[in-house]
Amino acid sequence: MMAAPNGDRTVPAISVIIPHLNQQDALRRCLASLDAQDFEGRSVEIIVVDNGSRDRLDALIADFGHVRFDVRFDLEPAPGPGLARNRGVAVTTGNVLLFIDADCRADLGWIRCAVAALSQNACAAIIGGDVRIDVGDRTRLTAFEAYESVFAYRQAHYISKEGFSGTGNLAMTRAIFERVGPFGGIEIAEDRDWGQRARAMGLATRYCPEMIVYHPARASFAELCEKWRRHVAHDLAKHRSNGGSASGWTLRALAMPLSVIPHSLTVLTSKRLAGFVNKLRAIGLLASIRFFRCADMLRQAHTPGHGGPTRWNR
Repeated sequence: MMAAPNGDRTVPAISVIIPHLNQQDALRRCLASLDAQDFEGRSVEIIVVDNGSRDRLDALIADFGHVRFDVRFDLEPAPGPGLARNRGVAVTTGNVLLFIDADCRADLGWIRCAVAALSQNACAAIIGGDVRIDVGDRTRLTAFEAYESVFAYRQAHYISKEGFSGTGNLAMTRAIFERVGPFGGIEIAEDRDWGQRARAMGLATRYCPEMIVYHPARASFAELCEKWRRHVAHDLAKHRSNGGSASGWTLRALAMPLSVIPHSLTVLTSKRLAGFVNKLRAIGLLASIRFFRCADMLRQAHTPGHGGPTRWNR
């Protein structure tokens, strides 16, 4: 284990787990946002689990070795953020588990709101928070910021309609994690899989809008395409495992461009976007990405190995 010693600490009540791969600048911002939390009263440990980064983390380890909370670093060599999160759970001891991604920035009250939400929803014991796009000037967004402000990280929808919370903003008790079991590997959408396994066991996930993290928008169309290749691969694997037909998948793909029309109305009425120009930028990128998704769904279905899930981890 790579450790950042931080003196003698009491057994922590709260463990924050961060999977990391090749995002040192973003991880530095994430750790700084956690060090700035307005949370007092219970011991907190933070574990960063590196998933095989190209560069060593020595500078980060040195910089965060003597901050307010106990920050430690560990390694999970097998590829996949779910496996890195499992490693984090295994080497931490807190009764409350909080998950955040390395490229996210926690709102000042993130830990406090997560703990309060768990205390108020003891029967559920699984809480998903809001994930917002981290932007500078909200009156003048890039097309990527505008599009992702509406369509990325739709936590309220995921929780209420699909039964899971994204793992970039997730809280639960350790007992619940042990009851549901570990996150899956890189070949599946591990957050959706875990949340839906929990729901099948009768465990409810609650949405807490005050529990906020911020995620940067993708910087290019290529980055968005890479994201959707991953999601298409996961969805195709799930479609096939459920016995779905090739013709059914093809129909889903061909329907994708048609979805631009109703979702343009979603953009126009969204409270997350201000300004007509910002909304036009979002609609333009929406159309481009839906046509890309159509093409990639057909390509992955007919090209063995195209979009294989391990490609995104290295």
